[in-house]
Amino acid sequence: MNKRHLSTARDYRDAIRPRGGEVRFQVAVEQTDLLVVAEKDLRDEIASFVSQVRGEIKNWIMFHPEFAESLVPLDVPETAPEIIRAMADAASVCGVGPMAAVAGAVAQAVGDRFAVESPNILVENGGDTYLRSTRERVVALLPEPESGAVIGLRLEAGTFPAAVCASSATIGHSLSLGSGDLVAVRAADARLADAAATALCNLLKAEADVDRVLKRARELAGHGLQGVFAQYGKQVAAWGELELVALE
Repeated sequence: MNKRHLSTARDYRDAIRPRGGEVRFQVAVEQTDLLVVAEKDLRDEIASFVSQVRGEIKNWIMFHPEFAESLVPLDVPETAPEIIRAMADAASVCGVGPMAAVAGAVAQAVGDRFAVESPNILVENGGDTYLRSTRERVVALLPEPESGAVIGLRLEAGTFPAAVCASSATIGHSLSLGSGDLVAVRAADARLADAAATALCNLLKAEADVDRVLKRARELAGHGLQGVFAQYGKQVAAWGELELVALE
């Protein structure tokens, strides 16, 4: 794996600012590291829930190790836990292994579970974000950590829940079979957005592949993909329900 930015620091989180009546807090359970913005401090409750969700995933992998190892879709029985089935379904649509959807799946599980306690709740999990909100939000896109985020995706009130999930061959530790700087996907479902971001970034191996990424994104629109942003070097393209805005 040839990644130019392998730091585990998450300095981009410094730019995440709660609105009035909101608080931000971190929830870390084993390898899961969430940043949450909510209407009240729910860190203890969320930590307990994340432990439960992680337990379901770990227990499934214990008896089905191929679930963690496969780079292609896998069938799972209807008796599997809901989060396992959701990951497998998203992976099947996008043609990737089910673990490509795990970060989005955990983020969405948290957001959906605690939406009653906090109708405004934003869950960021390693660059994958799931949002339930009653007001407009802007999600930053970060293709170059050293330069900081200069472009954001505006999400209007009334368009939630929403997920913005990203994959990169140059940032972080997640596996990518491509070499692009960034693919960010918008969808209502974070499992789909996460799996699609991985699948589309796998296609991005040269500047000429940007059009290929957009074509595949259009094909996935029938499954719920709403928009995609792709960057390879200086080549940038976007398609779908994306309102890009300059960040101060």
